[in-house]
Amino acid sequence: MKIAIGCDHAGFALKDTVVKQVQLLGHEVLDCGTFSPDSVDYPDFAEKVANAVAAGQASRGILICGSGVGVCVAANKVKGIRASICHDAYTAKQAVEHDALNVLCLGARIIGPASAEELVTQFLNASFSEEERHQRRLNKVRALEEKNLK
Repeated sequence: MKIAIGCDHAGFALKDTVVKQVQLLGHEVLDCGTFSPDSVDYPDFAEKVANAVAAGQASRGILICGSGVGVCVAANKVKGIRASICHDAYTAKQAVEHDALNVLCLGARIIGPASAEELVTQFLNASFSEEERHQRRLNKVRALEEKNLK
């Protein structure tokens, strides 16, 4: 899979760990920035990653900021994006299996490199279950999205 990765200045130090883990798992990286620790605005990078996933340029995305909250809120404004903060392995896996999560959000000030590697592994190794109950719920989420875009 191609994985779009982006961060703000607070997530910059953790981005290299995430990129290496994605590559170690055999995936291609689409690096959406930032490319330095200089102060930047997280919505700019959340938008780049979310748009890449929504447009099919990447299969999934990973966003990193200080808490994970800002990039999560911003990414979820893009149609077709289901982003969530995950700071434990169960959630990173289950959110893909049950909720078709397509953007993982991490807080660099909350977790360390070892946790980030585990979360990325769980997120990328998981697949949407396609069980009827999960598909039905995903369809309802998509309907909500369509209804609220009007």
